[in-house]
Amino acid sequence: MTRIDAATARALLCDLVETPSVSGNEGACAERLVAFFEEHGRSARIDEVGNVRAPADDAVLLTSHLDTVPGEIPVRVEDGVLWGRGSVDATGPLVALAVAAVETGTSFAGVVREETDSAGARHLVADREPPGAVINGEPSGWDAITLGYRGILSGTYRVATESRHTSLPEPNAIQQAMRWWDAVESTVESPEETPLFEQVTAKPVEMAGGTAGDGLSVEAALDCQLRIPPGTTATELQATVGKLVETGEIDWGEPIPPVMESPRNPVARGLRQGIRDQQGEPTHLRKSGTSDMNVYAAAWDVPMATYGPGDSALDHAPDERLDLATFDRAISVLRVAAEALVAE
Repeated sequence: MTRIDAATARALLCDLVETPSVSGNEGACAERLVAFFEEHGRSARIDEVGNVRAPADDAVLLTSHLDTVPGEIPVRVEDGVLWGRGSVDATGPLVALAVAAVETGTSFAGVVREETDSAGARHLVADREPPGAVINGEPSGWDAITLGYRGILSGTYRVATESRHTSLPEPNAIQQAMRWWDAVESTVESPEETPLFEQVTAKPVEMAGGTAGDGLSVEAALDCQLRIPPGTTATELQATVGKLVETGEIDWGEPIPPVMESPRNPVARGLRQGIRDQQGEPTHLRKSGTSDMNVYAAAWDVPMATYGPGDSALDHAPDERLDLATFDRAISVLRVAAEALVAE
């Protein structure tokens, strides 16, 4: 059985955090990860969409994403803490899973574009047979296991109105878009006592508008995201929000459904055992965001859970950082869980 010492694992982590891998530009990160597998006697390749594929024992697939959001944070290690973009989301989990895959001889995939359209995960489920189980890598904290995520529905509302003098009362396209968005927020609002995981929430992410180039109309476009809790479908949300359109139209992206896994499944059980072996008390999480586990659960009827070192409150943050001692513990947890799944 291969064992990778802590110094080697930490060096790989620092290398990858120092390697820019903003979503859509993960190539250098993928090449470094392939080299790591090859250095330890494992075959690995970069597939058609840029995913790193290192097939082995398919009793479990260890997988995380290669990409990060934009934002430069000087990479440094201070008092046992690694600072840098991606250290938490999700290069820390990615490297922990890669090390555990080498140590346990299990399958691995590092996927692209999780932060944008999950193109890597979508390609993976279309291009291979389901594994026996999945451990997806995202920050949960070394002693917690994520079992649920809300889904996501993205869309763009577009509207145009004839240009009129701004002193007149008729609403222009920008006002129409603002009124539509106010109606969306009011319609999906949940009672305050409703847990966030069970709410539909709506967020505008970009807006553009103004007088068209020909001067004859005013145009507006509003990009938005709606989070989908279990028990709600994208089709239902599209219908609800679509009824609020008085003028203009909405172009919808491909939705990602919500997921809620059982805490009694063998993946969660193996992770709990690994956490206890490290003197931790495991807890279970339901997250308000969306991950590639949603894509895997929609396509593969196999047990799965999400796990990885790092405080998810630091996802995308300007002070993103990872405690390296928790990174070391997470590798040990993953080793125990993967070995348990192989033995089943």
